[in-house]
Amino acid sequence: MDIQALEALMHAELPMTAAWGVRVLEAGGGEARLRLDPLPVLLRPGPTLSGPAMMGLADMAMWAALLAISEGEDRSLTSSLSMQFLRPAGNAAVVAHARLIKPKGRSLYGEVRITRAEDGVLVAHATSGWVTVSPAGGR
Repeated sequence: MDIQALEALMHAELPMTAAWGVRVLEAGGGEARLRLDPLPVLLRPGPTLSGPAMMGLADMAMWAALLAISEGEDRSLTSSLSMQFLRPAGNAAVVAHARLIKPKGRSLYGEVRITRAEDGVLVAHATSGWVTVSPAGGR
């Protein structure tokens, strides 16, 4: 699945990715990189990118990595997300780099590193668990 098709799928299936202007930079081999530019609605006082925005981006990045290995046919849902905020992101674009550690089976697991786009400084780290569900949506 090419980057444009993956981004279009994400924007269609999770409209929040389109509303936030999330862009897929790379995807493949169990990894994905997404970029988020700071929208005023995503900032908290400071101004700095809010924690909920970074958590959402981390979740989107993991989903992109899963979509990339499944050719857009991912049938899993987030079961856990743990985020460590290491320093303020500021009012600048960030890049989330998701890497699947356990990409197969009923339970899936990965990590996401969020860095400032301008200088590559690590601002947050997340670990995320996902569970595969049946096509009908049951567990």
